[in-house]
Amino acid sequence: MRIFILASIFFFTICHFGNLQAQVSEDELVQFSGIVVSADSINPVPFTHIIIKNTWRGTVADYYGYFSFVARINDTIHFSSVGYKKGQFVIPDTITSDRYSLIQVMTNDTILLSQTVIYPWPSREEFKEAFLNFDVPDDDYERAKKNINQSQLREMAANYPMDGSMNYKYSMQLHQDKLYYIGQTQPITVLNPFAWAEFIKAWKEGKFKRKDKD
Repeated sequence: MRIFILASIFFFTICHFGNLQAQVSEDELVQFSGIVVSADSINPVPFTHIIIKNTWRGTVADYYGYFSFVARINDTIHFSSVGYKKGQFVIPDTITSDRYSLIQVMTNDTILLSQTVIYPWPSREEFKEAFLNFDVPDDDYERAKKNINQSQLREMAANYPMDGSMNYKYSMQLHQDKLYYIGQTQPITVLNPFAWAEFIKAWKEGKFKRKDKD
């Protein structure tokens, strides 16, 4: 009987101690929320990684820099984001509520990377040898010369149809000529050598041929 009483007292003590521990543990939990901003512009820092030190628990801030998760009093919170210096914050033990809010300011971090030169050859010597012995094909060179042939460029420009800008300039030139010769005898077009040149060109191109009706 005495052994049963001692066992009951021991079991009751253990359960009561466990309940006290659970109550204390629950009292230490805090809903930790806040927003992460940059120090220079006070703009949100999206997708910041927020981790509790020495644990895998934490969260990631959303697009607007907002975060919220459950932590404990005296937890050290690490903040990290690409392009910013890492920051940390310790949840104080003087808070009297189960919620705590924070505005975490992140400072820009400039990262200088060493220069990297990538060559398609294993060494500089092989690159130098390949560059000096590089054979430029004559067909590409001749094709390039033909593309910039002045006579062909002039021929292409002469046969190229006028665009909207050229039509506008031509129309305005005709209007200006009419205003210029108001009250005067206008020159006869039949004596204009440029008009004859245009007529001969059109005649050679067959623009005056009679089109048979279907």
